Parts: sequence; C-alpha cells; structure tokens
Amino acid sequence: MYLEQYFIEGLGCASYLVGCEGAGVAAVIDPDRDVQKYLDTAAARGMTITHIIETHLHADHVSGNTDLADRTGATIYVHEAANAQFEHQTVKGGDVLTLGNVELRVRFTPGHTPESISLQVVDKTRADEPWMVLTGDTLFVGDAGRPDLVGIEAARGLAEQMHGTLHDEYLTLEDGVMVLPGHGAGSLCGKSIGSVLSSTIGFERKHNPALQIHERDAYVEFAVNGLPEQPGNHKRIKQINRQGARPLGEVKPKPLGVQESVMHFRQGAALLDLRPKADYKAKHIPGAVHLEADDQLSNRIGFVLPPDVPLVLMLADPADYRRVVYSLARVGYDQIAGYLADSLLSWEALGLPTTAGDVRDIDPLELNELLEHGNGSRPIVIDVRESWEFSSGHVPGARLIPLGQFARHVAELDPAQPVAVICASGSRSQSAAALLGQKGFETVYNILGGTMGWMQRGLPLER
Repeated sequence: MYLEQYFIEGLGCASYLVGCEGAGVAAVIDPDRDVQKYLDTAAARGMTITHIIETHLHADHVSGNTDLADRTGATIYVHEAANAQFEHQTVKGGDVLTLGNVELRVRFTPGHTPESISLQVVDKTRADEPWMVLTGDTLFVGDAGRPDLVGIEAARGLAEQMHGTLHDEYLTLEDGVMVLPGHGAGSLCGKSIGSVLSSTIGFERKHNPALQIHERDAYVEFAVNGLPEQPGNHKRIKQINRQGARPLGEVKPKPLGVQESVMHFRQGAALLDLRPKADYKAKHIPGAVHLEADDQLSNRIGFVLPPDVPLVLMLADPADYRRVVYSLARVGYDQIAGYLADSLLSWEALGLPTTAGDVRDIDPLELNELLEHGNGSRPIVIDVRESWEFSSGHVPGARLIPLGQFARHVAELDPAQPVAVICASGSRSQSAAALLGQKGFETVYNILGGTMGWMQRGLPLER
C-alpha cells in the first residue's frame, strides 16, 4: 500500500492519495484544485488514478474533483445523501472500494454535514482489520467537525448526529488505528484543531475534548457554542461543490499591459494588489484592494471582494502567479483576467493616477491614547470577532460586527470618521481594514496584537 498526505498551509486542508503499487491503481480523497500534484505522485509511483472520493461537500474550499476526473477519466464517489449534481457514483455506509490489495471501507459518519463519510483503510497483505481511518471533517486531531456550516438552523441536529458518529463509529475502533483527518490547524471547520496532521484512536480517546463528553445533550451544547467565524463565501463554495466546479485546466501566466488592464477595469474587474504592505503604502493604484500573497490569502479574500468579480492581479514577483491563482481558486475566485505586467511608472507615464498611504497599523497603547485624548480624531472601534469572543471581553465602547458580516454593514459606517478595527490577534482585523481602505475610508487603523494585546498591556475590558 502507498499513502501520501497533502496539506495546504493557511487554509488547513488535507487531501490524500491511497493506492496499491502492485496493481498500479490509486484513489484521491478530497482533492483540492491544484490537481497536478496527485498526477505527479501517481506517475512517479507507477499508478493510475481510478477513484476520486469526497468525504462530503466542502464549505471552506472548492474541490478539484471535476478537474481531476477530466484529466484522468476516474470516477467521482460521494455519499448518496449529498445530492451532487455533477457526474458521479453514489456510495453508502458498508460499501467497499477495492484498489488491488487495498480496501477502502465506507462508513456513514454524519455530523459535520448530513452526507459525511469516513474511509477505513485496510491493507490486505498485512491484516483484515483497518490500519487507518480517513475521517474527513468529522474527527480531527484534538477536535471534531463543527455542525453549523450547512446552516445554523441545522446545527443542533447535526451535533446530535456527530455525537453518535464519534461514539458509535470511532470509539469502537482499536486504539492503534491511525487517524488521518481532512483538516489541520488553520482550518475554520473546527474550534481548536491540532497542528499535528495525524493521530491514533487511542490517543484521541484519552485526550480529545470532543470524545470526553458522553452525554448527548451536553455534547450538543459543547458543539454549538464558541464556534469561530464561518469561512468567507462558504455558502457559495458549498453550492459550487454541489454543482461541480468548472475545471481549471493548466494554469499559465497571463501578463497584461496597462491598456489591457484598464480595459478590464472598465468592464468591471477589480485590482487585487498582492505586493508587500510597504510597497503598497509607498505607491499604489487608487481603488486597489490590498492583501498580501501569503498563506492566509484564501481565508481573507472572501471578506473583502465578491466572488463573481473578475480580478486583475498585481504581483511583486510574476513567478507567484500560479500559486496565487490556486489560492484564489480554492475558495471560488477563478475569474482571473491576468496580472499587471507593466510597472507603476508605465502606469503613470500614460497619465493614470497613483496614490500613497494605507491602513495604519497601531498597537493597543496607541489606540488607548487615541480613545482618551483623540478629541476630533477619536476613532470608532469595530470588533470583528465572533459574538462569544466579544462577550468575554472587549475594548470599552467597541461595536461588534463579526468579520463574516462585515461587508454587509460597511455602508452603515461614516467614511469620514476614523475607524479602528480589532480582532483577537490582528489577523481578521487586517481583512476588514483592507475592505475599508478599498471603500475610501479616510482614516483606518488596524490594531496589532488585537484584543489579546490590549489585555496583555493591562488596559480595561468591557463585558
């Protein structure tokens, strides 16, 4: 048997290739949109990809299943309750998918979604019992899948199902069975997923908080409270995955000159400036949205730009184009017109405007000074954490607008009034501040270190 795990930093997604080298066949489980890596691995190991298996319809990232099927002719398998609209074959609990000497035993494990499955992996050359279990988004290292991404109204019912899944499926397995989850740290599909990318049933049995709660009603309360913000654009991502994503094909750089870029802007495209913040502050094109091309790009883009707007990219290095395109495509942003290949000097030489400045990063002590002595420059403080975080303690007088709702409430704010945006640590607030900058707000502060930094400096909290 051969198994390889692939992990995407920032988004926290894990996918797998499992195969039998003797028979020369393999399956890919929960593929992301950069499918070339699976093709490369299979070719290097002398295997053909014949099966593509989705543990569920994802809400945090767009699947690469249709693209991989288009390139390989492999069959896509999803649970019969998924109501998938793309070409596929349904499976149900108890089915067995055979890859030479490897068996993938399908188990119906609802709770994160109604159609979630897990796959018990059996290497018949070694034993008849499962060696490992691919748990999708149900059992994580140190956590279990959240129940609210299908819709908050379904959360309690799914949490009840998850309690049954955890106790009737996973806790009945032997301690030595390996746990290979669909997410690691960075994912918003759980509350506190561990950074280690595998575990065992025995270790999770002893140390996973979700497995310590044996009474069903108590588990439901545990599961539905204290959830992080929902992934940006998650409803649309879920629908894309139900319909089947448009295959990306091979991603090739698309350099655009100034005139070509202007044509796209006139047709409604947005400019996404992905350069380092210092470069953006020194000079940028008015109206550009700034997000750095780091491993948080996939998580942040959904909070600052609508997914149906074509994008022109501005890159520090054109070699980043392919990586950035996949980061955007993973969350449903695949209308990429290309990247601005000409410099800002060329832009200015044609009489087109540039500007300077940006959202200002300040620390909690500076914010406190502005709040106490700012007079006319005193900012309104917007806290973009979730309500449960806000209720545990916030900057006095702050207004709560969770990041997932922020774009819908921007029109309620006065662009002429200074705004200070704060979250837990300074990450979510950066996304919200970027949106305010793009909307023309005159003075925007991003609070470095967030509420945690405010507390560490001994500043007062309101509850």
